[in-house]
Amino acid sequence: MSSINTIPSHIKAWIYSEYGKTQDILKFDHNLPIPHIKDDQALIKVVAAALNPIDYKRASGNFKTFAIPLPAVPGYDVAGVVVKVGSQVTKFKVGDEVYGDINENAIRNVKSIGSLAEYTTAEEKLLAHKPNNLSFIEAASLPLAIITAYQGLERVQFSAEKSLLVLGGAGGVGSLVIQIAKNVFGASKVAATASTTKLELLRELGADLPIDYTTENFEELPEKFDVVYDTVGESERALKGVKEGGKVVTIVDHGNVSAIPFGLTSDGGVLEKLQPYLESGKVKPILDPKSPFPFSETVEAFSYLETKRAIGKVVIHPVA
Repeated sequence: MSSINTIPSHIKAWIYSEYGKTQDILKFDHNLPIPHIKDDQALIKVVAAALNPIDYKRASGNFKTFAIPLPAVPGYDVAGVVVKVGSQVTKFKVGDEVYGDINENAIRNVKSIGSLAEYTTAEEKLLAHKPNNLSFIEAASLPLAIITAYQGLERVQFSAEKSLLVLGGAGGVGSLVIQIAKNVFGASKVAATASTTKLELLRELGADLPIDYTTENFEELPEKFDVVYDTVGESERALKGVKEGGKVVTIVDHGNVSAIPFGLTSDGGVLEKLQPYLESGKVKPILDPKSPFPFSETVEAFSYLETKRAIGKVVIHPVA
């Protein structure tokens, strides 16, 4: 194993020891034992971490069937520096700047020490080298959302010359779906919904048809789409927006058998595949204007995320 000698034995982290609202259960721990790495893992000094809805859903007890032992540290998205590598790790070395979603499956086998800690671990296959043109804050905002965006489009065999409607185009996933559909897959047309104040952002992201959901019902548009990508949980309505033979993919629990449910599998290979688009600026991370929140204000950051008014991603930095 290769490592930096100054790695501490105990670290600072945000933990919860019971299920409930993040505002009530998240506590700051100054003395958490540092996680041990397995042979296929890297130990990462966390520089920035992003929040995702799955974090507060897990903390509320939504997935108790796949519960991990408490106390637990939330956080999936990480950007940081490798400080130690396992014996089987070949792609990364100590000192490398990396980013990734540290949990291969969002619900099963989730790590007990997530990215809202000074140090965390991740399997080599879940990580990628941080693009040189992105800050740690920008890089941390990407992994879970960009992999979800890309794999969701793959799931419905999206391809060049197809049209797409994105429900929730200004959100963390939706803002990346627009860019990837347009610039990676070569969509013929991208429409997206958002509230009035966010329509200009949709245009900047590449949406050909921004739809103000406060004044327009997308399902009443004469135009229908090859694919509707639902990031907000409106798959019933979404089915009215697709062409005959079209597909609806949803990342939100629904119950409609006609929509295709989708959950990502974290994969550093997807991040590597998208690196040229990130480095060229064709696909850009979208940060909420309030980002980054300092580590000490992680609870406030969760409260803000839970309002569902955030634009793009909510990021924590510096983590210390």
